[in-house]
Amino acid sequence: MTLVHPTAATVEAPELPGSDPQIPRPPSRRPPPAGRVLRFLQSAAWASVGGAVIVALWALVARSSPDLPNPTEAFTALRKLLRYPFYDLGPNDKGIGIQLGVSLLKVFSGFVMATVIGVPLGFLVGGSKRAWAAANPIIQILRPVSPLAWFPIGLVVLKDVGNAAIFVVFITSLWPTVVNTAFGAASVPADQRNVARVFHFGRLAYVRHVVVPHSLPSIITGMRLSMGIAWMVIVAAEMLSGNTGIGYFVWNSYNGGSLANVIAAIVMIGGVGVILDTAFMRLGRKVAA
Repeated sequence: MTLVHPTAATVEAPELPGSDPQIPRPPSRRPPPAGRVLRFLQSAAWASVGGAVIVALWALVARSSPDLPNPTEAFTALRKLLRYPFYDLGPNDKGIGIQLGVSLLKVFSGFVMATVIGVPLGFLVGGSKRAWAAANPIIQILRPVSPLAWFPIGLVVLKDVGNAAIFVVFITSLWPTVVNTAFGAASVPADQRNVARVFHFGRLAYVRHVVVPHSLPSIITGMRLSMGIAWMVIVAAEMLSGNTGIGYFVWNSYNGGSLANVIAAIVMIGGVGVILDTAFMRLGRKVAA
C-alpha cells in the first residue's frame, strides 16, 4: 500500500498565541462520576462474559488434546510463577518478574530511540512534499519486512544478542511513529497556517505554536502503535537470542515440556501489553482534550 501526502484537514484551529482569551470554551462532555462507574461496571461485566467464553472453549479443546494444559493447570502454573517472581538462581533460572523486567528494558530502549529519531523525521517528511516523495518509497519497502529478518543484521553489526534485540525493536517500531507524525505535520489546516503568516511567525515559532500542537494526537497514536509492535517483536527476538527475557522463558519452557508455563507467560505478556496500551490511550485522550 502506497501512502500519499495528506491534504489539509478542515478542522477547527486551536487557540494560538495572540488569540482572544475571552472566547468561551464549550462545556465538558465528560460524564458524571456515577455514569463513569456504571460504564466501567458494564464494561467489566461484558469482559467477564468474553473471558468466560474463551476459558470454556479452551477447556473443550484441552479435553480433545491431552498435551494441551487445561485452564486449571495453566492458572496453577501462573500462580506459582507469581509467588516468587524475582528469584535468581543463575543465567537459566530466573523469576518471571526478572524476565519481564529485562524484556521491558529492551523494549523501552528501542522504543525511545525510535521516538527520538521518528518524530523529527516525521516532521521533516510531513512538512515537505519533496522529502515525502523521497522518503515514502523507502518507508514502504522497509516497513513490511519481518522483524526476524532484521535480527541477523543487528547481530552481525552489534556483536551482541541483547543489543541485536534492541535493534529489532527500534527498526520495527520506527515506522508507525514516522508515518503518523508526518500525517499530523502535513495536515495542518489552512486557517492555522494563515494565522501564522498574519503574526509573522518564523519557522521555529510556526513549528512550536502550530505544527507541534496540531500533530500531538497523531504523534501519540504513532507512539501507541510503535509500543504495541515493540512489545510483540521482543518475544520473537528473544526466542532467537537465547538470552534472558520473557521470549526466552517461553521458548525454554516449551523445550522443557512445560506448556502450562508457556500459557501462563502468554497471559502475562497480554496483561503487560494491555497496561502499556492503556497508558498511551489515556495520554492520547489528555492530549486531545
